[in-house]
Amino acid sequence: MLLSICIPTYNRPESLINCLNSLAKQKEKNFEVCISDNCSKKNIKKIITPYKKKLKIRFKKNKKNLGFALNLLNVSSMARGKYIWFIGDDDLLIPGAIKYLIKLLKKNSTFEFFWINTFYLNARYLRNFKKPFDIKKLPKKMIPHSKLKKDKKILFFDLIDPKISFDFLLGIFVCVFRRDKWNNNLDVIDQKLMKDPRSWSNFENTCFFIKIFCSAFKNSKTYFCAKPLSVNLLGIREWSSLYEFVEIVRIPEALDYYRSQGLGFFKYLKSKNYALRNFFNYFCKIVVGGKEKGLGYVKFKRHFLSNLVYPNAWFSIIYFLLRSIKKIKFNV
Repeated sequence: MLLSICIPTYNRPESLINCLNSLAKQKEKNFEVCISDNCSKKNIKKIITPYKKKLKIRFKKNKKNLGFALNLLNVSSMARGKYIWFIGDDDLLIPGAIKYLIKLLKKNSTFEFFWINTFYLNARYLRNFKKPFDIKKLPKKMIPHSKLKKDKKILFFDLIDPKISFDFLLGIFVCVFRRDKWNNNLDVIDQKLMKDPRSWSNFENTCFFIKIFCSAFKNSKTYFCAKPLSVNLLGIREWSSLYEFVEIVRIPEALDYYRSQGLGFFKYLKSKNYALRNFFNYFCKIVVGGKEKGLGYVKFKRHFLSNLVYPNAWFSIIYFLLRSIKKIKFNV
C-alpha cells in the first residue's frame, strides 16, 4: 500500500460523510483510509459502514476522548501505507486528487516529505446542495493556500517561508510524508503534556508534529506541490475561537522551535516578523475574550514584551487601521 489517508474525527458526522464521499469519488483506489473516532456521541461506525464497499477503511473508536493531539497519533498508528496524509474530517479532496498524488509520489520516490497545496472555501457554500456534497459541484474559483504557481524541489526548512505557507506547517493537513520516518521519531514528543485534552493549551499538544517533522525530515529532500488537491472548509472546526491565539502565540513558538533545530537566522527573522502582522489587534481580542480566546494558556506579559522587537508588532496597528478604513469605505 502506497498511501494511507488518516482522518481524526470527533462529533462531526455530516462533515465526515462529505469527506468520505469525496474519497469514494476518486477513480484511483490504491490507498487506504484510517479513521480514529475520539469517542463521539454520534454513531460514527454506522455512518462509515456504507463506504466500506468503495473504500479500504480501518476504523477505531477511542474508549474516551484523548484530545486532538493523541487522537492524531492514534490514527497514524493505524496506517500501513508507505506515506501518510492526514486530512481533517471536514476536508474534501478535489476530483482526481489521489491519482495525481500517487503519480507524484511514484515519480519522486526519493523524496520523503511533500507539501500539498489546498484550497479554502467557506463551509456555508455546501448548504446550497444536497447531502452528501458532490465534489463535482465545487466552485471553479477558490482561494489557494499558497499562491505560488510552480512546483519546487527543495529542502525541508525551505518550506518555512511566508510565500509558501502563512502558518509554517501548523496546518498539518497539507503534509504528506514517509510513515517509517514519522514512527522512528516519536520519542521527541512529551506524552504527559499531550494528555491535556484542551485544544492548543500548550506547545506540545499543538505543535508536537512539528517536533517530529524536524527530527525526521530536517535534512530531507522535500517536494512543494503547487496544485491544490484538497479543500479546507472554513468556519467548522471547534477551535475557530482560538484562531487569533494560534496565529500570534503558537505560530511564533513553532518558529522558535524551527530555529532551535537549524532554521537559518534570516529566514527565522523574516518568518517571525510576518507571523506578527496582526499582533496588536489579535492581542487585544485575546485579552478581551479571556479564557475563550486562550488567555490562560500563555504568560501574555512576557509574550507581549518579547515580540516588540519585531517591526510588524508595531506596524500591525497601522495594518489594522488601514483594513478598518477600507472596510468602512466598502460598506458605505
